[in-house]
Amino acid sequence: MMSMLSPEELAALMPAESSIYPAPIPVQAVSSDEFSPAPQTLKQKEYELRVKQIGAELSKHQGLTRRKFFKTASGMAAAFLAMNETYGPIFGVSQAEAATPEMAAERARGLSGQFIMDMHTHFLRDDTSLAGFVRSREAVGKAGWNPALVGKPQTLEDLKFANYLKEIYLDSDTKIACISGAPSEKPGDWFLTNDMKANARATINGIAGAKRAYAHAIFTPGYAGWLEEIDRAIEVLKPDSFKGYTIGDNTHKDLSKHPWLLDDEKLVYPAYEKFAKAGLKNVCIHKGLFPPSVEKQFPHLLRNSKVDDVAKAAKDWPQLNFIIYHGGYRYGGGNGAANAWEQFEKTGRIDWVTDLAEIPAKHGVTNVYADVGQLFAQSTIADPRVSAVMMGQLVAGLGADHVCWGTDAIWTGAPQWQIEALRRIEIPEELQKRYGLKPLGPADGPIKSAIFGENNARLYGVTAAQRAAVTGDKIASGKAIYDKHGEGRTNMAYGYVNSRLPSSAA
Repeated sequence: MMSMLSPEELAALMPAESSIYPAPIPVQAVSSDEFSPAPQTLKQKEYELRVKQIGAELSKHQGLTRRKFFKTASGMAAAFLAMNETYGPIFGVSQAEAATPEMAAERARGLSGQFIMDMHTHFLRDDTSLAGFVRSREAVGKAGWNPALVGKPQTLEDLKFANYLKEIYLDSDTKIACISGAPSEKPGDWFLTNDMKANARATINGIAGAKRAYAHAIFTPGYAGWLEEIDRAIEVLKPDSFKGYTIGDNTHKDLSKHPWLLDDEKLVYPAYEKFAKAGLKNVCIHKGLFPPSVEKQFPHLLRNSKVDDVAKAAKDWPQLNFIIYHGGYRYGGGNGAANAWEQFEKTGRIDWVTDLAEIPAKHGVTNVYADVGQLFAQSTIADPRVSAVMMGQLVAGLGADHVCWGTDAIWTGAPQWQIEALRRIEIPEELQKRYGLKPLGPADGPIKSAIFGENNARLYGVTAAQRAAVTGDKIASGKAIYDKHGEGRTNMAYGYVNSRLPSSAA
């Protein structure tokens, strides 16, 4: 996508880690190379002003700087107060929790042991040639806005392995994570090769002394030698599951030569046969994040981004689980959640989340799942009503036992804010009644516990012994020391943001 931007569009992008206020919940959309970020909305600007004001008042009473305050449990609660004041009472939080460090810390401690299994995480390879994450910084220098950046090559080390390890395992309550990736027509622009993911998995598990990390192998229908690569990966790398992008090259959509469909019997079914024979039941598929603005540029990729091909593949391969990443959510980038909310108010539907949720009832299948990914990350910071409704629709249609946790971290920083958002979010009662949606319930209730970890644990065969091991391994010991003596979360996000003035979208 980045290669399609004009110099003017490029100059409007800024590095997220140095351009937006590091509130516990991001103050605007943050993007990787996978989609272009929307400008900050007026509602997001309102939230930013509120969270700064609340943080200034409460931090003063607690004798902390505002930035240090926002690294605490009370600071996280304050951010949700600001969200409620901006969007309405959607998150369960009280003024007392934000003002009383002991109360907030006690709640955080009480939930810290919750089993959270995040099967959708990313970092970039050390030799990455992706320009999207650094080009925005270079554009700032070229525009003369920051003389210190003029003519200076830029890098984003925070998007690499060391910071990934810190933000996933130390800065959040995540217990187990899957290292994912994305393919490209340009070999150097794969986020990570299949071997790199397997090596990182081995490194993390070696450090921990327990099985903390899983890894995908990416499969690429139509690429030269792609079936042979599946065989090699199964034999040599032993991936925990396979992941594919039906859009083909999502990073460089203009270069995508190999889009495909899940139900292509001739091209793709031979891969499913290999997965099933190897006992690898979980097929993870990137879908969605293809708003109308992107469709205009790449209309030929629309059918590959939709979820219309899921049902037949699931019916033909009942022995496999089709886990649809981002829940098929269409509206990443652009006006995003504003478009989704407008559509929902008019029709009661949201592209293509509602379509995905309806597949089991329409087609009689039980092997379709949703990984929430950017569906939750993007809509929560843009309009949490949209997040709540989409979660409600997925639970109603797929079942609470078929909605899985994934954050797409570390693009939007440590995933703790997303964890807290799901713990606290509730579908407003009025929307429950109008659309027949059931409440999501308490943070550690059956629905949210299933989403956070129980569903992924069942899909990936996590044993009781493995769960016990991660509570006392070396990472757990290191996190205990870090929580006591470390600097805490940075609250930074990585990638790029749109620096244009706030849009009118709510």
